[in-house]
Parts: sequence; C-alpha cells; structure tokens
Amino acid sequence: MTDQPPRDRLLSLDAFRGATIAGMILVNNSGDYSHTWWPLLHQPWHGWTPTDLIFPFFVFMMGMSLTFSRRLAFRPALVRCLKLVALGLLVNFTTGGFTLPLRWGGVLQRIGLCYLAAWAAKRWLGPRGQAVLAAGLLVGYWGAMKYVVGPEGYAPNLDPQTNLSAQIDRIVLSGHLYRWTRTWDPEGFLSTFPAVGTAILGLLAGEWLRSGRKPTVKAVGFVAGGAILFVLALLWGQAAPAWLVFPINKNLWSPSFVLLTGGLAAALFGLTWWIVDVRGLRGWTSPFVTYGKNAIAVYVGSEVLSGIWDTIRWAGSDGVARSLQARMYALLFASWLTPMLAAFAWGFATVVLWWGVAWWMERQRIYLKV
Repeated sequence: MTDQPPRDRLLSLDAFRGATIAGMILVNNSGDYSHTWWPLLHQPWHGWTPTDLIFPFFVFMMGMSLTFSRRLAFRPALVRCLKLVALGLLVNFTTGGFTLPLRWGGVLQRIGLCYLAAWAAKRWLGPRGQAVLAAGLLVGYWGAMKYVVGPEGYAPNLDPQTNLSAQIDRIVLSGHLYRWTRTWDPEGFLSTFPAVGTAILGLLAGEWLRSGRKPTVKAVGFVAGGAILFVLALLWGQAAPAWLVFPINKNLWSPSFVLLTGGLAAALFGLTWWIVDVRGLRGWTSPFVTYGKNAIAVYVGSEVLSGIWDTIRWAGSDGVARSLQARMYALLFASWLTPMLAAFAWGFATVVLWWGVAWWMERQRIYLKV
C-alpha cells in the first residue's frame, strides 16, 4: 500500500486498464446468465465475442506496464507473482462457496505466471529475442495441440474433453479443476504458455511506445501492426490449410486467439494513446483512470463480495433456499425490469458500486500495489 500515486503514470494506460477491469466486472456479474445479451457472454468453444477480449487485454496491458516498471530484481518480481497467485486462490475460495478443494487455475494465477515470464523476457532478452520467444511459444503450442498424442491416448484433436491440454489438466490439476467443467480448466497448465505470448506482445508494444519515434509514427505503428496481427489471426484461425488451422478459441488460448486479441489491443491502445496523451483530450478518461489506478484491488473485491453474497442462503416460505444475491437481484431489478435489462442492470450496478470504492480510495490517496 502507498499513500502516493506512482509517478510518471501514462494516463492512456491507466484508462485502458480501467476500462478493461470495468468490463471484466460487468461480464462477471450478470444478474441472470440465461438472459444475458450475447456480447456479454463468452463463446462456448471456437469463435469469440467482445467478452473474450477482456482477459487477454489485461494480460497485454500488464506486459506493456512492465516496460515502465523499475522492478528489475528477481525477488520483487517473484513476490508479485506469488501475491497474484495467492489472491487468485482467495477468489477461488470465495466464489467456490468457501469450500475445499480449491481450484488451482484462475485469472489472477495466469496473470501472475505471465508477469513473471514476461519479466524474465524483459530482463534477459532484447525486443528481437522477445519476438522470437513469443513466436516459438505460439508455434510450439500449435504443434503440440495439433500433432501430439496425449497421455490418455487420444489422437490429436481440439475437442473440449479430449484435446491435449485437457488431458494434461486432468493429470496436473487433478481434483482442482474449474468447477463448471470438472474435466478441464480454461486457465490450465498447457494453455498458459501461449498466454505468455500475449504478455510478450504487450512488452513489445511497450518498447515501441518508449522508442524515440515521432508520436504519429508510433500511433500508425500501433494501428497498422494491430491490423496485421488481426488478419493473421483470421487466416490462422479459419482460412489456412487444414493441417495449419487452429481456430480462435479463448478456452484453449489458441495462437490465433493470441494474435487476434494482441492485434485489437495494440490498435485500440494506440488510438487511446493518440487521443489522450498526444492530443490531450483527457476529460472523458476520469472514470476509467479511477478504476485503472486500483485495478487488482477492485477486481478482487468484486469477486470476493459476489462469492459472499452467493454463499449466504436461507429458505423462504416456499421452502426453497435462495442466496442473498438472488434475493437482492429479484427485489432491486427483476421485479420491475424485463429479464435482459434486469440482468444487465445488476452487472452495471456492480460496476458503479466498485467505481465508487475506487473513487473513495483515490480520494484517500490509497493505491494498493501487488
């Protein structure tokens, strides 16, 4: 914790990070997922929705932030990784109903591991070496998933239950898998390697931003580079020869998904940076910057509170046990709004609630750093 805001903050980076966290809180807190608009839901398997962009955008921003970090020693980097993993386990404990065994994978766990890997890439490799490493991770993962027979003997495939990543998860994470799937984990062991590629793309973007090039050249580079990655993602995901194709898939964190999300993150950040930090149009960023300065704190807080509300349950006059969250949702929104609007209103109210917490923390000059 610190009572002083970090110096030399890049306003566009805080705004982009804050918008990402606000989006993450929104999609994680629908009042009723059976009545949620499709852009606010994850794609079940192959393909993508706007919701699928949120998590990799945050990983990309984490990689960018590393280029501005003064944490060059291994010990602080390792400690930060372990703190993120510990917070992720706390989130899993609360959202899992305060029961054991814990799920081991998760959003913050993956962020922590990607942070440590990206830190190592920054510490020991130059930009060219980082690019080679990212490419190697993506190509290696593609080759393994497409052509390696798994430990359970299934032929190479990309189906949910029998792909190589799922087979390894059932061995490495046995008994500690995602509670909604039970047989594989969307933040599992093998898919963490291409996720490191996402962080390294952010690291390269940060190096580009810190270069001595003119602002116009940087902005054009972000947009053009992002567009190239986007096109390559579509080609790799669906238009390449069958032996090469690896569909865009968040659950597998496929190489095409890395290129798609990295390209969109680079292009959108480049535009944000040009508008905010180059052209000086900053007024609209205030709510997002407030979120961005305490991003991890509000994310963890929102997940823990949601888990508490969902765990507190009691039976009504009809004998049916309902959670505190279900009762609040029914009273405040579902009782007078249409199902789709009510589900969205609960999520939006959650975003506003945690913006209020972040605003209070900013006013008190409280900045929680992991």
